[in-house]
Amino acid sequence: MEPKAIEIQCGDGVRLGGHWWPRRLGPEQGVVIVNCATGVQARFYHAYARFLTEHGYHALTYDFRGIGLSRPERLRGSNYRWRDWGEKDFAAVLAYVRQTAPDLPVLVVGHSIGGFLPGYAENAADISRMLTLGAQYAYWPDYRAAQRWTLFLKWHVVMPALTRAAGYFPGRKLGWLEDLPRGVALEWALRGKEIERGSSNEEKQNLRARFAAVSAPILAVSVSDDDFATPAAVRRALSYYAGSERHAVMLEPDDLGQSEVGHFDLFRAHHASGFWLDTLLWLGQGVNPWPSRRFE
Repeated sequence: MEPKAIEIQCGDGVRLGGHWWPRRLGPEQGVVIVNCATGVQARFYHAYARFLTEHGYHALTYDFRGIGLSRPERLRGSNYRWRDWGEKDFAAVLAYVRQTAPDLPVLVVGHSIGGFLPGYAENAADISRMLTLGAQYAYWPDYRAAQRWTLFLKWHVVMPALTRAAGYFPGRKLGWLEDLPRGVALEWALRGKEIERGSSNEEKQNLRARFAAVSAPILAVSVSDDDFATPAAVRRALSYYAGSERHAVMLEPDDLGQSEVGHFDLFRAHHASGFWLDTLLWLGQGVNPWPSRRFE
């Protein structure tokens, strides 16, 4: 069965484009929502979504507002934020899944910021289990030391300067991921130690409480040569999910039969017979496939 193109309307009227991937083989296991990384189109995750359908899962892939199938005719001047991606977009997708498959467990696979955003959603209590890959929120002192200043210059100096000049971040022209809405680019560039930077005390408390209300067990996976998802970055992101059972693992490229992996490689199809199969243990049974690689 081929994926079905879908459109999901958010509470504020914004429409998101995506695909519903019906289960193809095996006993029905649940529905997996795949959350993208910043500036990455959902089509990058289609091979993994198809893999899931061959192992008993329905899957849903979608683009956050401002990206790919959810890009407006005019991106310049758009103030969509990361917070909107979680609070509005993910919340709408989760509600769509609950309506479409009300009796099935809902699982989330989130890449990079996509593994952090669910806590913004008021209905995140509906999540049964989460698997995050390289998940963090780009606080620059947490970047890997060898690349920290190069990445700081790229994402925290050049990106905000170009964004302010153009009214959006022209990432595609630079070969730096996809174009980004102004709000997302500046939120990334100016992110502080805590995500609540600039919020009132009441808003900070409400936001922390929303994340803490998520009870889904989380397995946070990263790889040692990922410049963004260092142990410090992973810990910082996980700390918001105070109500969840949290497990963090740091793999080595050798564990995956590769000389290098970085921030994006885990979603490439050459991992289908190895790493992807291992992820099914967590999604289906809540079993950490890499207990020897855990860190606190």
